[in-house]
Amino acid sequence: MNDLPNSSLVSWDEAVDIVVVGYGYAGAIAAIEASDAGRNVLLVEKMPYPGGISICSGGNIRIADDAAKAFTYLKETSAGTTPDDVLHALALGMTEVPDYFERLAKAANATIDGRHSPGNYPIAGVDIDIFGYISIDTVDNLDAAEAYPNVSSYLPPHRAAGIRLFKVLEDNIAQRDITILLETPAKRLITDASGAVCGLRTNTKNGTRNIKASHAVILACGGFEASSEMQNQYWQEKPVLPVAFSGNTGDGIRMAQTVGADLWHMWHYHGTYGVKHPDPDYPYGVRVKRLPDWVPGRGIRNDVKMPWIIIDRNGRRYMNEYQPYTQDTSARPMAQFDTLTQTYPRIPSLMVFDDDARGTYPLFAPTFNDPNLTFDYSPEALQALEDRIVRKADTIDDLTAALDVDADILRETLDRWNASCEAGKDGDHGRPPSSMMKIEKAPFFYAEVWPLCQNTHGGPVHNVHQQVMNGFDEPIPRLYVAGELGGVFGHLYLAGGNLAECFVGGWTAGRHAAGLDPW
Repeated sequence: MNDLPNSSLVSWDEAVDIVVVGYGYAGAIAAIEASDAGRNVLLVEKMPYPGGISICSGGNIRIADDAAKAFTYLKETSAGTTPDDVLHALALGMTEVPDYFERLAKAANATIDGRHSPGNYPIAGVDIDIFGYISIDTVDNLDAAEAYPNVSSYLPPHRAAGIRLFKVLEDNIAQRDITILLETPAKRLITDASGAVCGLRTNTKNGTRNIKASHAVILACGGFEASSEMQNQYWQEKPVLPVAFSGNTGDGIRMAQTVGADLWHMWHYHGTYGVKHPDPDYPYGVRVKRLPDWVPGRGIRNDVKMPWIIIDRNGRRYMNEYQPYTQDTSARPMAQFDTLTQTYPRIPSLMVFDDDARGTYPLFAPTFNDPNLTFDYSPEALQALEDRIVRKADTIDDLTAALDVDADILRETLDRWNASCEAGKDGDHGRPPSSMMKIEKAPFFYAEVWPLCQNTHGGPVHNVHQQVMNGFDEPIPRLYVAGELGGVFGHLYLAGGNLAECFVGGWTAGRHAAGLDPW
């Protein structure tokens, strides 16, 4: 029996023009634009605190100087899975972000930083003179640690531009007549007899409430990086550990599916490798050191060192540990399934390094937006965390025993690696020569590493107006998505691209929804 709420049978508890679901970057931008268009906006957030996974980001929004060349690059990253007009809209929007940023920053007494930076892969449109980043450099009177105690970014809070950007958005929201409801999970979309979305059913501390949306509902409630159930259905590799936020459990995907939404890009997530926290109750994986991205053919900085190699459960190295965009694709080689042993021999894998490399830099740093967690980023705290994760073996034989691998295989792996370091060339997997460090001086160190999901790209299909599309390529009336939910990236990710989607998709959805006639 279909228990989808029908507007003709619903008793409305309140009425607004537009309901925006999710208070991260995309939801904030959609709410701002709908409000500026003269609409009465309600912004609902399921968690007791705003920011979502957006606030954990580096806060660097991808921008472009040339929309046509940016489109060429985006088309390659989607591998034919995203319509050209949708990609054109994002490319054009990337050229408009800087002026939009200026307006937001001015309203919040903030300053802006920007720089050129190429795309991540050697494909058409990668040109360094086309792409760049823009971020918030300073915000007057902001003590990030005090203002956002729930947040620990992959950069310490006082340096994290993601936090500063969210503060700018909060200040802009506060200057408008936008109602915000926290601790208000969206549960169901409410439709009329024709299938048009008319409102939203939510849960509150005081029970279920039905909110009439006379113009539209905009879903900006993120992906499913915290839903192991959905990941088990859509991804081969398992388990995959979430990185930063427990609120993104696929709610928007489920709600949209229930009213007929088609889905895309469900296999694709922004994934690296990392470790489990030593506390078994800690809910997130912990990323390894974030090294600078590089583009094949352009080289990398000679001072960037990576002290470890990654080996499988048999003791063999199988990947380039320092891929051009390690944060995006380095989880992919871990997905191999061995039908003979009925195991994933690369989950977990093993990070191995030696005594010379042990103190190169802090290896791990937690990231989260969670009121139940805190972390001190002092060198002492980072070292203490590392000491709890990394294990020591005094000799190669001890290392072999600890890893439970074949001694001959492990010795062959290490000898081959050290020879590659001597030769200055990784002939097996193409790791950048300047990053290579020998593993030969006892004691030796190791840690288990797992695939990590930083954020997902899958979700409802949308058109150029951010309207959700059904399986027959028809827009579902009065339903929109923005941000990470149903992102455009279907094959490779462009660093800062999801954040650009939050802005471009957010303002597109907010403006288009505001222009509808009320039902």
